[in-house]
Amino acid sequence: MSFAAQFFGCSNPVLVASQKGAAHRGDLWNVSLAFALPKTVEVIIFDFDGTIADTFDAVVEITNSLAEKFGYKPVGLDEIKRLKNLSSREIVKQSKIPTFKLPFLVRQIRAELEDKVHRLTPFLGIQEALVMLKCQGYQLGIVTSNSEQNVVIFLRNYNLNELFDFIYSEITLFGKAKVISRCLAEKRIGPASAIYVGDETRDIEAAKRIQIKVVAVTWGFNSKKALAKQNPDFLIDQPFELIEACKSLRLT
Repeated sequence: MSFAAQFFGCSNPVLVASQKGAAHRGDLWNVSLAFALPKTVEVIIFDFDGTIADTFDAVVEITNSLAEKFGYKPVGLDEIKRLKNLSSREIVKQSKIPTFKLPFLVRQIRAELEDKVHRLTPFLGIQEALVMLKCQGYQLGIVTSNSEQNVVIFLRNYNLNELFDFIYSEITLFGKAKVISRCLAEKRIGPASAIYVGDETRDIEAAKRIQIKVVAVTWGFNSKKALAKQNPDFLIDQPFELIEACKSLRLT
């Protein structure tokens, strides 16, 4: 039995896991399911940046390097702390970036992330939580504005790729509700059976707009205070809390 199965008391389904490399790199989980739980499987859809992968430092570095090109001011540590308490819309408004430039900025950021993807790491505890959720019979997916190539490289680096049933990538900033809706339609997932997990206020806004349950996580970009204002179904501080949150939402 794998460490994850032993740690979380999970023996059904059987998880086959192999340790490859040092634990600090996260090369812990080469996971496959032997069989699924004999009950209705729901779907947990994750945001990628700031929820699974710690891309914060890389994104700040890239964003500051593009400041002159896109006409906004670079941000320092004090300013970043302040911005964490603002909603995504408030941040864009204060940056004074023309709306028509936003898709080009997002596209440029994700293109430059390709050069930094190999140095990105998962948040502490998220790997174990993902393994346990898969063990419990959930389908796992990712909806992101990052590129599918970046996501796949990252997941493979940490032996997490086998845990996910799909990756849906589309460039957007405030159109995430439509992106999630298209993903649900393409994958034939009913909104009532989906749970969305994200770290930004716009993630909560998007989930609420299309009436799917949402878990907000405080280890990403937005502060706990900013996230709480959006009234997510659950607001959690540690990845292991995903287990109980999803279990509770599954029963509602």
